[in-house]
Amino acid sequence: MRAPGEILLVSCYELGHQPLSLASPLALLARAGYAPEAVDTSVEPLDDNTIARARLVAIAVPMHTALRLGTQVAERVRARNAAAYIVFYGLYAALNADYLLRRHADAVIAGEYETPLLRLVEALAADRHDVIVGVGTHDHRAVPALERVPFAVPARAQLPQASHYARLRVGDRLALTGYVEATRGCLHTCAHCPITPIYHGRFFAVPREIVLADIRQQVAVGVEHITFGDPDFLNGPTHALRIVRALHSEFPWVTFDATIKIEHILEHRRFLTEMRALGCAFVLSAVESLSATVLARLRKGHTPADVAEALAILDAAGIPLRISLVAFTPWTTPGDYLEVLDFIAAHGLIEQVDPVQYTIRLLVPPGSAMLDEPDTREWLGALDEAAFTYRWAHPDPAMDQLYHGIQALVEAHTRAGEMPVATFAAVYAQAAQVAGRDPLSVASAGQHASRGSLPHLTESWFC
Repeated sequence: MRAPGEILLVSCYELGHQPLSLASPLALLARAGYAPEAVDTSVEPLDDNTIARARLVAIAVPMHTALRLGTQVAERVRARNAAAYIVFYGLYAALNADYLLRRHADAVIAGEYETPLLRLVEALAADRHDVIVGVGTHDHRAVPALERVPFAVPARAQLPQASHYARLRVGDRLALTGYVEATRGCLHTCAHCPITPIYHGRFFAVPREIVLADIRQQVAVGVEHITFGDPDFLNGPTHALRIVRALHSEFPWVTFDATIKIEHILEHRRFLTEMRALGCAFVLSAVESLSATVLARLRKGHTPADVAEALAILDAAGIPLRISLVAFTPWTTPGDYLEVLDFIAAHGLIEQVDPVQYTIRLLVPPGSAMLDEPDTREWLGALDEAAFTYRWAHPDPAMDQLYHGIQALVEAHTRAGEMPVATFAAVYAQAAQVAGRDPLSVASAGQHASRGSLPHLTESWFC
């Protein structure tokens, strides 16, 4: 197991950034004397010779899209190297463990994955069949590993260069972008979030010196912008600020972006002006909806009024807000959908919302905290194991028709390279027709109120 390439780590998609899910275990495995190989299939080929050399293939699945692509990799590995031991690791491996173990995997890893992966490698190398915390197999279910990882500086040398991934666009300028995480897990337990059933409100801080060392190695190869990929950057505000202060002190030209909950924007508003001075280019926040009913169902922890207040706070600090949505849920009405569009138009955010956000439909994977809600059976359909989600239908068929129409529209506009304003107007027209509203006045007002194209990444966010 120590020969080069006998351990193969595979990433399939991680929102257009160099995969930390490869770099972090690469470092720990190398420190233990192994020589793993890594392939990111989103930007480079996985050849048959690489598959044939592998005794263990570990596939990173931190999100839904990655899992769908990862199972295709597993099928290919099985076809070309039947003796290889296949393990899936990441949030969606644990949530879909039953299906993966039945169809694709020899093991799945739940929770903080680096140490369980190392222990699994050691057990296989010694031909042992240890019961390992965090590792689920055909014989026993995984209990998420929530122990602190003995972090090493992520090993990025064998990964594709930063130029293969998303960049920060500021006007006509593109900047190479890197990716780090200052924390893992989350203090909060939003019902629809895949982190909730794994971490249950716990989070772990990555040591500051590890994060800064990782930033240094990325800046050394030309990175000028850092994405902090924490589920919420201000889960540990003191830790986060110490890191960005050190980042700015050492590399004052490097900018950054971060994901912050609406309620944390309100709670920690005093930090935001400093964050802007330290190089914060924009903040992403999961607004999800402006319906009080939907927000309560998702246990988001903010109200519609909070969203407007958070936007005003960020405006005062000089930080652009980019929002993500769960545009379609079983409780979203045509009026709710239009209310979000009205808000976006009235506040000049059209250029700040990636059009794919208008199409996001509530995903309910196995193990989701939403399954614990008392009325779930009233709206939930059957589990589609191969799609890694429970199906559901809206009680108003017009909303499901709207979803399919908006999805097709956004896909067509994206392929055609349409500007966000044109896509917004077309989306509004479809939604207004369902709601019996006139689309023209609001769409036109939104165009006049536009803030223009503010800093953003060239990869649209989706799960």
